[in-house]
Amino acid sequence: MNKAVHNKAWSYAALVAAIVCIAWSAIFVRWTSIPGPASAFYRCLIPAIVLLPTWFLPGRRPKLSLRSYAIIAIGGFFFALDLAFYNTSILQTSATNSTLLGNNTPIMVGLLTWLLFRRRPAFSFWVGLTLAVAGSAVIMGADLAKHTRFGLGDIFALAAAACFAVYLIATEEIRSHTTTLEFLRLAILSSTIFMFVFTQVLRTPLVVPDRRTFLALLGLGLVSQLGGYLALTYALGHLPATITSVSLLSQGPLTAVLAALLLGEPLTRYQIAGGVLVLFGVGLANHLGRPENEVNAAFGETAHTGAVESNAGNDVAAYASKKLS
Repeated sequence: MNKAVHNKAWSYAALVAAIVCIAWSAIFVRWTSIPGPASAFYRCLIPAIVLLPTWFLPGRRPKLSLRSYAIIAIGGFFFALDLAFYNTSILQTSATNSTLLGNNTPIMVGLLTWLLFRRRPAFSFWVGLTLAVAGSAVIMGADLAKHTRFGLGDIFALAAAACFAVYLIATEEIRSHTTTLEFLRLAILSSTIFMFVFTQVLRTPLVVPDRRTFLALLGLGLVSQLGGYLALTYALGHLPATITSVSLLSQGPLTAVLAALLLGEPLTRYQIAGGVLVLFGVGLANHLGRPENEVNAAFGETAHTGAVESNAGNDVAAYASKKLS
């Protein structure tokens, strides 16, 4: 197996691991007995504490510009907003509905990368996205049919999708200048600070009332946040945000299965049919999108004009300039 194929396999393996870890987040949040912003704060605080010793590891750190730090801080701010909205949404609507509405992120990522960076996604991305969103709509429509109005929890989930789109775009851009660990440390630190500010402004109590909540918060912080986003940040360093965000739609069907098994939320035929559409759309976007033609030199591609190279040990992140479709 040559290096390009090996790196590609690891990138997709990291993406799959991220999806599985993040899909558990709705379950962990539902198992807590504290408000959404409070669980979001601990979701950031726990991995920030775990990563604290890595700040003292020997070795040369990549030198970042003031602009890079500012972008990381902006990403951390919007990720904190994403968690606050998403965790609150889970407590006010079904775990499945909250996850699927929150996964409207790909629409916003595709549009923002096109409008802001002039990187129009390939046609296959839109085909796969259409199928994935159609599957989400099937599941969401069946759930909304049980309610007479579009609830506040649903609005919070959509707000989380918009905030997470900004985080994904910031992550893709900055990963060309730094390593996975360096970015994750800075992003989680900034998110923790912003989440603490949010809880103080909202006067949200941070007391952990019982053992079950404590264990759920540990799972949220270590599995969904540290494990999930460590894998996701690595994948974003080697795959475009458009492809990654579409793949994240598969959280919906996986969360639906977990919610049926662990939360007693029945899995309906609409959820099954919609889940099939989501997974088929994700597979189509990844198979035909040819992300290896869009991403960095970690796959052995030759960087074109405008690419940025950053060498941190063996972690090379050289983004090739992308052609308009």
